[in-house]
Amino acid sequence: MFARDVMDTRYHTLHAEQNIAEAVAAFQKASKSEDKKIFGMMVTDHEDRLVGMLSMYDILNYVQPKHVAIFGEMEDLDPTQTYRDRLKTTRSILVGDLMTTDVVTVRPDTHVMVIAEIMIKKHIRRLPVVNGQTVVGIVYVSDVFHRLMTLFSAEND
Repeated sequence: MFARDVMDTRYHTLHAEQNIAEAVAAFQKASKSEDKKIFGMMVTDHEDRLVGMLSMYDILNYVQPKHVAIFGEMEDLDPTQTYRDRLKTTRSILVGDLMTTDVVTVRPDTHVMVIAEIMIKKHIRRLPVVNGQTVVGIVYVSDVFHRLMTLFSAEND
């Protein structure tokens, strides 16, 4: 069993020139169309080559104030307003400024056990599948898990 057997060829992408407000709208649209929550997307250039990944962690990491731990100690500080202010400034930041550029990828012929190992060791939930520089699909950790569980169940029958 290989990446090509478990990858999803329906995927959504962003472009580095989009702003975070557009990216969040794309996350919401993709979640609605897939009927599941989408937490990360590949970022491609105009020739559909992978240039990065943007996840909810990238956005949350930027939005999170550096000194959030002191919010409980300062009575005159309104955390809600601080977050609103941060969100307002984040809207115009570009995807390219927040995305992860050091992206781990696999090829269509990468064995699923290698994929599971990469995901476990590197704490990765989604892996782009590339053929050369072109994205051909994405593997989600949940799909790997469910495929392995299906095999496990078949072995016990």
